[in-house]
Amino acid sequence: MNTDLHVIFGTGAIGLATFDALRRRGRTVRMVNRSGKAPVPQDVEVVAGDAADPVFAARAAQGAAVVYQTMNPPYHQWSAQFPALQAGVLAAAEAEGARLVSMENVYMYGRPDGRTLTEDRENNAHTKKGQLRARMAEELLSAHRAGRVEIAIGRASDYFGPRGGAQSNLGDRVFPAALAGKTSTVLGDRNQPHTYTYIPDIGEGLAVLGEHSDAPGEIWHLPNDPQTRSTQELVDTIYRQAGRHRTKVRAVPPFFLRAMAITSPVVRELLEMQYQFEEPFIVDSSKITTRLGVTATTLNQAIAETLTSYSNTSQPHTERARS
Repeated sequence: MNTDLHVIFGTGAIGLATFDALRRRGRTVRMVNRSGKAPVPQDVEVVAGDAADPVFAARAAQGAAVVYQTMNPPYHQWSAQFPALQAGVLAAAEAEGARLVSMENVYMYGRPDGRTLTEDRENNAHTKKGQLRARMAEELLSAHRAGRVEIAIGRASDYFGPRGGAQSNLGDRVFPAALAGKTSTVLGDRNQPHTYTYIPDIGEGLAVLGEHSDAPGEIWHLPNDPQTRSTQELVDTIYRQAGRHRTKVRAVPPFFLRAMAITSPVVRELLEMQYQFEEPFIVDSSKITTRLGVTATTLNQAIAETLTSYSNTSQPHTERARS
């Protein structure tokens, strides 16, 4: 086993943020996706294949000290694809004796019901995607308890940042509009406090979970700004930093989402998750800050860096220097 080799399954926003964090540490990184192509420097190995195939997954992870699961199938295909993808990566990590760091969200907790979400919160999901994530998390933790493989789980709330794309509520529907002085669009009640996690902080947190001796066997909320703001407040800040004197934003009405869901399987999946925006949705990440020393990027810096990334989307990928 190469003690310096880190293998990342998934080359979306989270996989690439994890890559950036590992490269800053001087690690050797192998990326894995279906196409064999990724916006990374030419000296980085990118392997093509289906992680749900355990034979391929084992070959892709060969020699790894740490394996990272950052894959995210299409929203409407989670039930069909996600369990097999995780099973393939889990088996590969076990075969290599590698630590497995798994990227998760907070769907398994269900409704906040007026409580801040912490890592000791019970799983009480009322949605099919939340129940699926709960089963997948338990599969990993059971493997750790059985001594089969070291597991560290990182969980993030809704994310924003460079490469956030259309999947981010504060992504393609907000930042380009702010830069152009046009009207942006968000989902849910924009006046409710809602935790958003900055994508580079997710990558940094996952990298720490891959190297810290205290990380395995536990769930860690990846670092968030400790002051939770409403979506409206965040959008106001985005427009202000973009040099706009007035925020132009509208929320998609629930009835419009329901109408779109008739013909769109992706929108149908979005509907069941709208509870997250109906009340304060606050995710506490003090555990990873206190115990592992990982802190969130300040909001102003995170928004400034995201605006810059959207201004430079035509430029090739370069490694981000963390200040």
